[in-house]
Amino acid sequence: MVFNVTDSEDRKTVTEFERPIKKMEHVWIPMSDGARLAATIWLPEDAQEHPVPAILEYLPYRKDDFTAIRDSIRHPYFAGHGYASIRVDIRGSGNSDGILEDEYLKQEHDDALEVFDWIVSQPWATGSIGMIGKSWGGFNGLQVAARQHPALKTIITLCSTDDRYADDVHYRGGNVLASDMLWWASTMFAYSARPQDPAVVGDSWKENWLERLNTTPYVNEWMSHQRRDTYWQHGSIREDYKKVDIPVLTVSGWQDGYTDAVFRLIENLPYAKGIIGPWAHEYPEVATPEPAIGFLQECLRWWDQWLKDIDTGVKNDPKLVTWIQESELPQVDYAERPGRWVADESWPSENITEQEFWLSEGRLVDKPTAREEVIVPSVQEHGYYAGVFCPFGEPGDLPSDQRLENGKSVVFTSAPLEAGIDLLGHPTFNMQFTSNQAEALIAVRLCDVAPTGESTLISWGMLNLNHLTSHAHPELLQPSKVYHATIQLDALGQQIPAGHRLEVALSPTYWPQAWPSAKPVTLTVIAGEQTKLSLPVRTPRQQDEQADRFLAPEIAQVIDREIVREEKRSRNISHNTLTDEWKLEDVSDEGERILLMNGIRHGSMNKNTFKITSGDPLSASVACDWELTVGRGKDWQTKLITHSTMTSDADYFYLENTMTALLNEEELFNKTWTEKVARDFQ
Repeated sequence: MVFNVTDSEDRKTVTEFERPIKKMEHVWIPMSDGARLAATIWLPEDAQEHPVPAILEYLPYRKDDFTAIRDSIRHPYFAGHGYASIRVDIRGSGNSDGILEDEYLKQEHDDALEVFDWIVSQPWATGSIGMIGKSWGGFNGLQVAARQHPALKTIITLCSTDDRYADDVHYRGGNVLASDMLWWASTMFAYSARPQDPAVVGDSWKENWLERLNTTPYVNEWMSHQRRDTYWQHGSIREDYKKVDIPVLTVSGWQDGYTDAVFRLIENLPYAKGIIGPWAHEYPEVATPEPAIGFLQECLRWWDQWLKDIDTGVKNDPKLVTWIQESELPQVDYAERPGRWVADESWPSENITEQEFWLSEGRLVDKPTAREEVIVPSVQEHGYYAGVFCPFGEPGDLPSDQRLENGKSVVFTSAPLEAGIDLLGHPTFNMQFTSNQAEALIAVRLCDVAPTGESTLISWGMLNLNHLTSHAHPELLQPSKVYHATIQLDALGQQIPAGHRLEVALSPTYWPQAWPSAKPVTLTVIAGEQTKLSLPVRTPRQQDEQADRFLAPEIAQVIDREIVREEKRSRNISHNTLTDEWKLEDVSDEGERILLMNGIRHGSMNKNTFKITSGDPLSASVACDWELTVGRGKDWQTKLITHSTMTSDADYFYLENTMTALLNEEELFNKTWTEKVARDFQ
């Protein structure tokens, strides 16, 4: 997860603004319990005489080092256009006081409300506030909006979710998301242990660092809640959308792991509009693949409307603007995705109709056929070529040619399409089935097959079949009993050209996306009238010609830095034919750099290893390793080394997390946490 800015000839750097700005560093915001939160504020030089609205980005990712580069291109830009742009490290992160014990705690939200109170009391503030954030900052923007502070007038949320259980990095479709549950936990295990800067906070930094190092790994709590319960309901605004009663702009990309939430938010929030481009998990002015857009200008249109009461036209914007991608042969990364912008005035959209396909003897056909039983066996290594759950735009993130997977699943293929179609929204797969085991899952892949045979994954979904009726109250399956399941696949915006074929692949395994069922499963899918694929087909409309309203990207000047070590990525899949073990080793060296503004040198490296043996679901294992460095000069050099593992047997998951901390190359701290958690319909 690299917080960086890549070079682009199409992106304009703005160095002079209509209002000259100043940067206020190491601002302390006091909390009612005596704690202090660390903030950096960019605002117009004349804001004392001419107060301005405020924009808050509220994150745990360390404003003075790890996000300093990306912060530099965005916050000064807003300030130069008449805003106080404020970046706050949440409690327990960066130079803020305390420790960070978990994601999205009530304390995090309470602190945000106190930050609002503090902002309103400042002489440079008009009293109107907006929040912006991507990922964690997008999540807590929605969550804090639900607290209805009177000063918060609007938010812009990117790459976020309204559902912390079913649509985040922990569980998907009720399944443990093996690819990301431990990875994300190991990430925050390391990130949350980074120290304060002694040059900013003084001698107390070391005592606080030892407290941060001793924080229980989050994964222990996450794995203790394998169902949707009150733990996950907290912070999931879908529990009551009406609580978010201010305007919301929600943004994502087709490569992001959180695209689905955009559709739910614009459908259910009292006032929301959405933008979906071709992008990975990143801000659209710097995101890949191209085309990037002038997203900061879009933000200004939104801020000016809701924080300055200037009619910018956003009220007349379509409900949803999306990029319909043209068909491409499979690649593990794309520099650009050709396509076109389209606009829908409402969601659900009257421009969408359902096209249905049924299963018949390995084919997708356009009419129901006679009853047929299709055996779908377990192949434990199915899924290694799926790519990563949530691409950040790194090389190698995306799925490989799905012909590499098809021999490990049961595949149904359509005839070549006589005419091209545009798809926008969620495909769904309905099936009748029986299971030979009491616990099982289903994974469904949807692919675009070129006339030359290449198979590109365009959507997928999975469901823990013990969660057929509820994520809160799973039930055992009765072997041989006929059930009905509906699997919602990830949303897509995709053109399928004439002459291409559609492909659906079914499997009761999808490693490492889903933790495997404890026993090998054989499903029997009953083809017939009730087992079908439904596709959201969009009819083009004349108004689409006005959808491309976006300007070329602009950013503020990137801060100066010295690159000590370049970034690099490797992602290797291996198969030991003697032991039949399959292994994926994914290494991201995120580089090392020195920030000239404060002399801080920081770097990171991450390795994730996923193993499984054919025929043995209990052989599944995940190991995640991090190495993080933060320091300055010779007298303050810190290093964190973490190792996290997750395994299981038929009854339990086993978690182990080890933290080692070095200060000036000498070991200061070493501890291992072990946890045993009962499997709960997993």
